[in-house]
Amino acid sequence: MTYTLADDLAVAQVLAAEADLIAIDRYRSQDLDVQLKPDRSQVTDADTRIEKVIREHLAAARPDDSILGEEGGQSDGAGADSSHRQWIIDPIDGTSNFVRGVPIWGALIALVIDGRPEVSVVSAPALSRRWWAATGHGAWLQQDGGEPRRLSVSRIDDLADATLSYNSLKHWDEYGRLDQLVDLSRAVGRTRAFGDLWSYMLLAEGAIDVAGEFDVKPWDIAALVPIVREAGGQITDAGGADDLTTLSVLATNGLLHDRVLAMLAP
Repeated sequence: MTYTLADDLAVAQVLAAEADLIAIDRYRSQDLDVQLKPDRSQVTDADTRIEKVIREHLAAARPDDSILGEEGGQSDGAGADSSHRQWIIDPIDGTSNFVRGVPIWGALIALVIDGRPEVSVVSAPALSRRWWAATGHGAWLQQDGGEPRRLSVSRIDDLADATLSYNSLKHWDEYGRLDQLVDLSRAVGRTRAFGDLWSYMLLAEGAIDVAGEFDVKPWDIAALVPIVREAGGQITDAGGADDLTTLSVLATNGLLHDRVLAMLAP
């Protein structure tokens, strides 16, 4: 079957609503089950349950599509070319925050068509915020159940006036870019480490101007792309490529992108 991006966005919104119900209930619980994965990152019973529910829903709503999830890996759809359309899911981005009671976490849901993220929803119920976008349909924010508002990145074009969110110093160091980050922090007006999905959504809202990190996977990145781009920003890896697999991401308001890339070059 042929679906419009609006059709797919409606499906993603339903998936986000299902994820929110499970996640916020477990976030408030006293019996959260937390395990360590082989890479020493945390996973909770909420992560696994949310991804299971999303996969079941997609199997019914989009049976021909493939799925890539942080917890369940890759699964092919029933279509002859299921890789043409792939849903990429992070059931809880910011699991360590989730476990510690920090409200900066949420579901990342994206549809990638022919390798390009075209539809996404980012939902952070503990912040009472949900962001979404589809190519050509704009980027939107709904807060506290109110009327959605269209998003637009900032128009700051001088690094000296810009705000940078850099996430983890440890990862910048491990990837050999700590010196470049320090140089960039000296060039911008202020630095923060909002972390995880929050940095990129603030950028789409126009509240900050540059955000980047290392040691990220496709499920950390895919849902950010349509929202940042539809808000007028630019998002690539740290080398300037449109690639979900290179373990880095850099988002800016677009006006600053080339200058930031030049400063981050190895």
